[in-house]
Amino acid sequence: MATTNKKETKIYWDVSSLLGGQELLGIRIKTDFDLIKLSNQGITKASLDALVSFLGMPRKAFVEGILDMSVKTIERKKDTDRLDRHTSSHLIEIAKVVEHAMEVFEDEEKVRDWLATPNRALNGMCPIELFSMPTGLGLIDTILGRIEEGVYS
Repeated sequence: MATTNKKETKIYWDVSSLLGGQELLGIRIKTDFDLIKLSNQGITKASLDALVSFLGMPRKAFVEGILDMSVKTIERKKDTDRLDRHTSSHLIEIAKVVEHAMEVFEDEEKVRDWLATPNRALNGMCPIELFSMPTGLGLIDTILGRIEEGVYS
């Protein structure tokens, strides 16, 4: 869930809130082992929709372009239907990178803009274009770390 620090008015998102919150996920995320458990049990279609909604992109573009699945397959599922372990793990890894971007930019719109803007450090690709593969997610996370440390990216 998004939380607000009383001293500041910044909103911080975590993996749980990006995937629809604790109630939707059915477990409280405290450690990486909780994420493994969540991946093994499968996240729901509603969690996928929460992440896609946060990113502000059409479900069809996300599902077909990033998850390499037919949008019809997803549309046939109920909100409470669980996705397979591989897809769930992929979505969790995307949420972790988006969470890191929120920590770096501290603003939802800045995150969305950064993800959709070509980046020289990514060979001119937009970060979101690399969400389809683990190597791409790792590269994005590395670049976010460099930005955090003040290294031009």
